[in-house]
Amino acid sequence: MPLFQTIQFNETTKILIWEITESFDELYSRVTLKEKTQRRLDGMKSQMHQRAFLSVRMLIQEMGFTDKDLHYDEFGKPYFDCHNYISITHSYHFATIIISHETVGIDMELQREKIQRIADKFTDYECKYLEPKSVEEYVKKLTVVWGAKEAIFKIRNEKGISFKDHIWVEDFSLNNAQTKASLHFDDLVKDFNVHYQEVKSDNFEGTFTLVYAFEK
Repeated sequence: MPLFQTIQFNETTKILIWEITESFDELYSRVTLKEKTQRRLDGMKSQMHQRAFLSVRMLIQEMGFTDKDLHYDEFGKPYFDCHNYISITHSYHFATIIISHETVGIDMELQREKIQRIADKFTDYECKYLEPKSVEEYVKKLTVVWGAKEAIFKIRNEKGISFKDHIWVEDFSLNNAQTKASLHFDDLVKDFNVHYQEVKSDNFEGTFTLVYAFEK
C-alpha cells in the first residue's frame, strides 16, 4: 500500500504514516540499503519487524532522503547529517516518522486494556488527574501518557531516565489533542509541547494513539 497518511504539522514539520500491507519481498525490491543496514536487516528474526524496518526506508524516500542519509548514534537514536531532526516509531502494521527543524520525538501505540495493569510502572505525577471514569477513557488517557513519555525519552535518550519518576505529563482532555510535559532529571529541567491523535485503518482492527513531542 502507498503512504497511509501525511500530516503537515507546520512549515518545517511533517509526519508520514505507512500502513504495512506489502510482503517483505515487495518492500525490499523498492529500497536500496547500505551494507550496514543490510546486516541489521539480516539479523532480525521477525519478518514483521523486517517489514516495519523497510517501511521506514520507504517513508524517508517519500521525503527525498535515502538509506545512506539515515544514521544511528551509539544509543540507537536516528539522525540525518543536516538540519532536519527525525524520530521513528512502528506499532504492528504501522510505521511512522516525523521530520522537523525542531527537536522532536514520536511514538505510536495500540490502545489495549492491559495497559491498566502496568499503569503504576510509568505513572506517579499523573495519578492526581487520571481517574478511571470509564475503562475506555482510562485506556485512551494512559496510552497518551505512555506515548508522550516514550516520545520525550526518544528526544533525550539518557541513561537512568525513569518514565515514572522523571517525566511528568500535565492534565489534558482527549478532545483537546495537546498538552504539556516536563523532564526532571538530575539538575536538568526541560519542557515539551505534546500533541496526540487517534489513527484507525479499515484493514485492521484496533485504534492507535499517535503522540509527538517538541522540546521547547
